[in-house]
Amino acid sequence: MKLLKLLVFFLASALAVAGVSAAELKIGAGAAPTENVLKPVREAFEKASGIRLTIISSGPKNALVDLEKGNLDAAAAGLTFEDWIALMKKEGVEVKDPAAYQQSIIGKDRIVVLLHKDNPVSNLSKDQLKGMFTGKITSWKEVGGKDLPVIVVWGKLIPGTNSLFVKNMLDGEPLVKDMLDATTAEDVRQNVASNPEAIGIGPSAVIDNTVKSPATPEIARPITLLTKGAPSAGVQKLVDFIKGEGQKYIKE
Repeated sequence: MKLLKLLVFFLASALAVAGVSAAELKIGAGAAPTENVLKPVREAFEKASGIRLTIISSGPKNALVDLEKGNLDAAAAGLTFEDWIALMKKEGVEVKDPAAYQQSIIGKDRIVVLLHKDNPVSNLSKDQLKGMFTGKITSWKEVGGKDLPVIVVWGKLIPGTNSLFVKNMLDGEPLVKDMLDATTAEDVRQNVASNPEAIGIGPSAVIDNTVKSPATPEIARPITLLTKGAPSAGVQKLVDFIKGEGQKYIKE
């Protein structure tokens, strides 16, 4: 009988430990929070909290839709809450009760222009960027580069980044029609790194030794995390970690 009780005790303890280790947060996110905040803090946060952080890089639209459905613990995007709601409306998605969401600002992101590492261009003005992304400037020679055609790389899953760039740099003018489609910010970086003629945009955290970022007018935005209702204990731990110890891991 004592042996049976011991076995039951150890089994219950093992299950309890397994339950703790299996704790998980699912965060849907756009490029800015994924690359600038969530990826950099993930390892340290998991070690400090015992909570597994699963990042679903689905873009702000899908993240908010999945949060509304209850499939996520939180959603994050490089947008203000007001701009996020406006983006959803533009995408044809109705947010029935915006007041149901609570927000936390977990960082700031700079949107940068990405060029191939061997591109000799080191500065681009707003007018030059506007010309290249709208198709009015078609050769790098026109902006001090080589006599090569300009290839615009555009990420379909980073609408927050894209909309802010179009608003601030292109003054709302339509993009060039003939461009190289990409998905995430990381995919944009990879395409730019593979094409000497390419130009793209993304969060500053995606810059590495395969690409370069020329001097351009600055565009910055807040990174917002949303929960439906009050944040869970796990999400609150994540927010507190990001704003505290996690600051040393965050890229801006």
